[in-house]
Parts: sequence; structure tokens; C-alpha cells
Amino acid sequence: MITEIHPGLSIADDTECLPGLQLAGTKAVIHAAKYPCHARFVGTGKLPKEHPDYLAFIRPFDLVLNMIDPAVSLFRSETFAMTRAFARRHMSRGIPLVIHCNQGNSRAPSLALLIMAKDMHKISDESYDAARKEFESYYPQYKPGRGIEQYMRENWERL
Repeated sequence: MITEIHPGLSIADDTECLPGLQLAGTKAVIHAAKYPCHARFVGTGKLPKEHPDYLAFIRPFDLVLNMIDPAVSLFRSETFAMTRAFARRHMSRGIPLVIHCNQGNSRAPSLALLIMAKDMHKISDESYDAARKEFESYYPQYKPGRGIEQYMRENWERL
């Protein structure tokens, strides 16, 4: 199910794991799920860390992140930088963006929150907690995992 939280920005669960190229450029998709998406796109769930597609597999309308939702903060800043750059590139051209994860509750909305605060300037970017409070009026079902919430809170200024 897709939920548009702001014009041109939607959050979904993994039922929306469609390659953006199949959408003929009408939407860009950020797949924030190692399984099934990243593993499907790269052909395995076990790439070596030095592989160029380890963190993300990139196609013109797809950013497929090797991203899980751990209870501890195991994220890398490059993942968030790639996400923001991909979002800016497509949204600046008027191409709607769909961000999905497995359940649509943690990773995808966390990335949408980041984009709305830091790139779209639709919610506060003063702190993660201020942004979260405003974001929840757009997406009340936001339930970040402990790891991503910890990472975003501790690294908000650098994101």
C-alpha cells in the first residue's frame, strides 16, 4: 500500500517493490530493504563489503539499499547521503518518489522524514526529535526501530 505523505513523496511497504524502470520514469523508488529487494537486484544477499553494490544498487529510477532494521545503530553515512542525492535528483525534475521498506513503519518513513526536513524544508531540521514530532502529523504510524532512531538522533547534524 502506498501512502502519499506530501505531494510527490510517498511511503510504502514491500508490496511496492517494483523496479522504477517498470514505471517508465513516472516514479522513482527507494527500496530500503535488504530482503527481498537488494538481494533480488544484486542476485544474492551475501555481497562482500568491498563490492561496489554492497551498500546500494543504483539504476536510473531505483536506489536499492542494503538496509536492515537492527536494534543497534549499524548504519553508514553514505547510505543517507545516497538517499538524499537520489531524492533531490528526481524530485527536482518533478518525478514523484516512493520510499518503501518491508512494513512501511521504520526505515522508509525515517528516510522520508530526513528528506522532508533536510531537503524539502517542510518540517523542522533543528533536531531529530523536533522533526519527528512534526513528521508524525504527516505519518502517524511512524514507528522507528531502535537502531535507526538512535543513528538519526546521534548523527542529525551530519545528515
